[in-house]
Amino acid sequence: MSAPETTLAPSPVRRRIHPAWTVAAVAFLALVGAAGFRAAPGVLMVPLQNEFGWSTTVLSAAVSINLVLFGLTAPFAAALMERFGIRAVTAVALVLIGAGSALTVLVNQSWQILLTWGLLIGLGTGSMALVFAATIANTWFVKRRGLVIGILTAGSAAGQLLFLPFIALLAQDPGWRQASLLIAAGALAVVPLVLKFLKNSPADVGVLPYGAEAPAAGETEDGAAPPAPDTAPAPAAAEPRRNAAVRALQVLRRASRVRTFWALVAGFAICGATTNGLIGTHFIPSAHDHGMPETTAAGLLAVVGLFDIVGTIASGWLTDRYNPRILLAVYYQFRGIGLLVLPLLLSSTVHPSMIVFVVIYGLDWVATVPPTAAICRQVFGADGSVVFGWVFAAHQLGAAAAALAAGAIRDATGQYTYAWFAAAAMCTIAAVISATICKDARAAEAAPVPA
Repeated sequence: MSAPETTLAPSPVRRRIHPAWTVAAVAFLALVGAAGFRAAPGVLMVPLQNEFGWSTTVLSAAVSINLVLFGLTAPFAAALMERFGIRAVTAVALVLIGAGSALTVLVNQSWQILLTWGLLIGLGTGSMALVFAATIANTWFVKRRGLVIGILTAGSAAGQLLFLPFIALLAQDPGWRQASLLIAAGALAVVPLVLKFLKNSPADVGVLPYGAEAPAAGETEDGAAPPAPDTAPAPAAAEPRRNAAVRALQVLRRASRVRTFWALVAGFAICGATTNGLIGTHFIPSAHDHGMPETTAAGLLAVVGLFDIVGTIASGWLTDRYNPRILLAVYYQFRGIGLLVLPLLLSSTVHPSMIVFVVIYGLDWVATVPPTAAICRQVFGADGSVVFGWVFAAHQLGAAAAALAAGAIRDATGQYTYAWFAAAAMCTIAAVISATICKDARAAEAAPVPA
C-alpha cells in the first residue's frame, strides 16, 4: 500500500524590486549630474568679473539666456521623450551640458560666455528640467507619484549640494576654469549609466507601471506583471511617430483654454524668479557686497540645497495626501516672508538668524514642484507632463527676467535690496493666485482636456 500523497504548499512569490525604482534611481543620478551648472553662475560671476572686467549685467544676461532656453526647451523635451524615448533625450542633454561647460574655459569675449553658458548649457539643462522628473513619474508610477517627483526634484538640490563647495574652492584656487571642467565631468560621468539602465517605458521590460492593476491574475506582490508580452501595456502605435514640436504646441493650445493653466503659469513664474533667478544667481554676489567671503556664501547656498532635499521629498509625501493648491499657497507665502527679511540678515559674518533663513528657504526652495505637477496631472490627464513642461517654461522665464533685472538694479543702485523686496511682494501674489485654483480645477477635472 503506497504512502498517502502529501500536498506541497505553493512556494511564495519572490518579492523583487520593481524596475520603476531602478529607473528612478538612475534618473536621480542624471539630475545630480545635470545640476552642476545650477550652482556655478553665482560662484563664478565674481572671478569672471575680476579677470575680464565684464559687468554684472553682461553676466546676468548670459544666465538669463540660459534660463530662457532652460524653460522653453522643457515642453519640447517632454514631447521629444515621447517621440524618441527618455534615454536618448537624456543622454544628449548631458552631453550638451558637458560640452558647454568644458568650452567655457576657452572664452575671452563676452559673446562667447553667452554661447556657452547661454545656448549650449541652456538647451542641455532644459532637456533635463523638472519636466524630466514629471515624465519619469507619470510613465513609470501609478502610486507614489508625488513622492517620486519630490525625490527626483531633490536630485537637482543634491547636485547643487555636491558641486557647490568644490566649485567655490576651485574658483579661488586654482581658478574658475578648473571649476568649469568639474561641472563638465559631473555631467558626462552619468551618460553611461543612462544608456544602460534608463529604460523608456515599463513595456520595454515587460511590466506594468508601479502600482498599476494587472489585467489578469498572476501578478507579483510588488505590482509587476509577468513578463508575458500580452500583459505589458503596449504604447499606442501612432505615438512614436508624432512630431514632437507639433505635439507640444497642440498641448499648449488646449491647455491655454483652461484657467488653471494660467494660474499655474503665473505662480511658477514667480517661483522661478525667487529661486533660480534671484537667490541662485545673486545671493553669493550680494553676500560678497556685505563683506562675506565667497566660500562662506557658497557654503550657505549649499545648505539651502541640503534642506531642499528634505523639503521637496516631504512636499511629495504631503502632495499624495493633501490639497496641492493649499500647499502651494503656504509655500509661496513663507518664501515671501523670508525674502522680506533677507536684506536685514546679510552681513560679513554668519549669524544664527541667517542660518534660520537658510534652513527655511531650503525647505521651501522647490517644494512647489510636486503639488504643481500633481495639479497638471489631475487637470490635464495624459497631457500632464507636456503641460508641466510649459508651466516650467514660465518658471524659467520668470527666473531669467529676475536674474537680469536684479543685475541691472545692482549696477544702478550698488545693492540688491530693492530686488529682494520686490520678490517678497511677488510671492504674496503667487500665494493668492494658488489659493484661487480650487473651483477652476474642479471644473477642469469634470471636463478634462481631450488628449
